[in-house]
Amino acid sequence: MSGTVGQSPAADDPARLLLSRGYLRLLPLSLVLGVPIALASFFFVGLQHWLQHLVWQELPHALGLGRAPWWWPLPALTLAGLILAPIVTRLPGAGGHVPVHGLGGDPVGPRALPGVALAAVLTLPLGVTLGPEAPLMAVGSALALLGVRALRRHPVDPASAKVVATAGSTAAISTILGGPVVAAIMVVEAVGLAGPRLAVLLLPCLTASGAGALVFTGFGHWTGLSTGALALPTVPPDALPDAGDFLWGLPAAALVAVLVSTAHQFGERAHRWTSARATAVRTSACAMAVGVCLTAYALLTGRSPEEAALSGQTTLGQMAEDPRGWSVLALVALALCKALAWGISLGSLRGGPIFPAVLIGVATGLACSGLPGLGAAPAFALGITAAATVVTGQPLTSCVLAVLLLGRDAYNQMPLIVLAAVTALLVSSRLRARPRPGCAPSDA
Repeated sequence: MSGTVGQSPAADDPARLLLSRGYLRLLPLSLVLGVPIALASFFFVGLQHWLQHLVWQELPHALGLGRAPWWWPLPALTLAGLILAPIVTRLPGAGGHVPVHGLGGDPVGPRALPGVALAAVLTLPLGVTLGPEAPLMAVGSALALLGVRALRRHPVDPASAKVVATAGSTAAISTILGGPVVAAIMVVEAVGLAGPRLAVLLLPCLTASGAGALVFTGFGHWTGLSTGALALPTVPPDALPDAGDFLWGLPAAALVAVLVSTAHQFGERAHRWTSARATAVRTSACAMAVGVCLTAYALLTGRSPEEAALSGQTTLGQMAEDPRGWSVLALVALALCKALAWGISLGSLRGGPIFPAVLIGVATGLACSGLPGLGAAPAFALGITAAATVVTGQPLTSCVLAVLLLGRDAYNQMPLIVLAAVTALLVSSRLRARPRPGCAPSDA
């Protein structure tokens, strides 16, 4: 067919492809699909946030406990494992991508949508140390494919279907990453050095995510419902960077990279262990192990286990509002316990890898901010950037994410943000390149 994106005679010429009939029909289709995907995403993350508040706030108060006690994660995560095990082993799609593999992978089809939605809605609010971004992208791609099948009489060719699914994922993820800019840049870096062909994929993604972000924001103001998106209501006081910020900041970024990379490698081992045999039993065991890590944090610090549980958006906001309200011991315990729980979750549970990694990076950075000459604002900025760079492998996306989270106060921190991304990428690449035990070194 000459009217499709994937089979057009102009497919070898990106400039002609952008003006082809099939591609021009794809742009309004992306705009139309972005609206219902945004509405579905709003209720999806809104329901997660409401259930999270119910489990960690309202239920402890109803039981007369005041706040979640130190032992709260043990039954909560045990229940999460029992819920997730049959979803992973019996439902199509196994509940979505394993988060240790990142946000990518093939688009999630409509058949796998129920398992992805159930895994995210029923287990993430119970304290799983993962974010909503990967399930949200999966829901967006599945809904986009459902929508295009309903709107078009003829079957969609595979290339067009992949573009539509990617646009749906971008529309969904833009709703919790502060708008379409970060989501679009994420697509740019994910595609790589695609040259002029990059616009072929980017324009539908921008169109869908722009419409989705507009609807998502307006609907949020109209209903007054909270979605727990990655945002900072308050940021640490800005300060001009000096020599001390760079003297301590770049080693701190390297430390963040080592911690996040090590936790990620632990997640790879957890995935090999859970997928070897008895998946349901081992999935449940990993969920209980996450509960033990969260309980250990509460016992070590005397603070609420909720700070180390979940995706970390709430705790990140608390740190931004009062960065000096945390002792070094509490920050170190949070970084280590959260990293261990995150690593286990990466290889065995379902969710997104980015949000918890950002909290680990910020906790590590703030723990280093007690060093002479390193301020709280630079430590916060480098923690976000370094952790996001390691977990996504996308330094530009990570820099833009840090800038959008910190707002105008990020202007003075831009040099440190950029250098922290470079440092983190180099350190994490070096760690990945090292031969692992039992593996022969590469000849390259």
